[in-house]
Amino acid sequence: MPTVLFVCTANRVRSPMAAELFRALLKQRRKDWREWRVESAGTWAMPGQPVVSEVQTVMARFGLDVSSHRSREVNGDILEQADLILVMEKNQREALRVEYPELAARVYLLTEMTGQTYDVPDPIGGSLADFEQASALIRRLLEEGWDRIVALSLQLSQERKR
Repeated sequence: MPTVLFVCTANRVRSPMAAELFRALLKQRRKDWREWRVESAGTWAMPGQPVVSEVQTVMARFGLDVSSHRSREVNGDILEQADLILVMEKNQREALRVEYPELAARVYLLTEMTGQTYDVPDPIGGSLADFEQASALIRRLLEEGWDRIVALSLQLSQERKR
């Protein structure tokens, strides 16, 4: 079962949005979508927190419901279960690769899936328009990086089974 983990800071904005948007794309584009696992976590998350209200509002516009999401802090167990780990910021990628060197080959910036290397801005503290912009960027990155995300997830999943 391919497993994709999205990681941001508090696991209340970007990574839950990315996970939910990716799940929606899986349902649209893959007949085997039920065989995929999509998770999210945060590098500095306070466990058990819901997404911020702006995220619920923005996701509802896509027909998606993230009201049941609860934040969790990334740890070795969560990372070990993931085939592909997609982070939002370069410092998150670096921190995970340093702390978990055995998993470094699975950790990428989300933007790297489109051949670029920049951070996905955190809209926290901004306006609803900032959250809409963040969700639009994440959706675009998932769509443009789709082929690479799927291929890398499947490849890493197969490698881990050996």
